[in-house]
This record gives sequence, C-alpha cells and structure tokens, in this order.
Amino acid sequence: MTTLFTRFLKDESGATAIEYGLIAALISVAIIAGAGTLGNSLNAAFSGLGTKLNTAIAKTAP
Repeated sequence: MTTLFTRFLKDESGATAIEYGLIAALISVAIIAGAGTLGNSLNAAFSGLGTKLNTAIAKTAP
C-alpha cells in the first residue's frame, strides 16, 4: 500500500495535461480580448468613414 501511495505522489503525467490546458485557456482569453478590442477599433474607424462620406455627399447634393 505504501509503494502504491508513493508511486501516486511521484506520477506527474496528469500535471502536464493540466498545464497544457491552462496555457490553452490563457491563450483563448487573450485572443478573445484582442478580438474585442480590434472589433471596437474597426467599428470606430468605419463609423468615422461613414460620417465623412455622408458629409461629403451632403455638400455635393443639389
């Protein structure tokens, strides 16, 4: 029984899988946060462009 317990304590095969899972989770969170920031920046850029186009069209319309 003692050898079984010591062998269980020395076994690190599951720890590696957990570490890879944590790394994958952190990468996923970083990608989601980056995509959200990029989306907001693109939205602001296209909104500004749309406003400029509407202003230009309003000035040229008879």
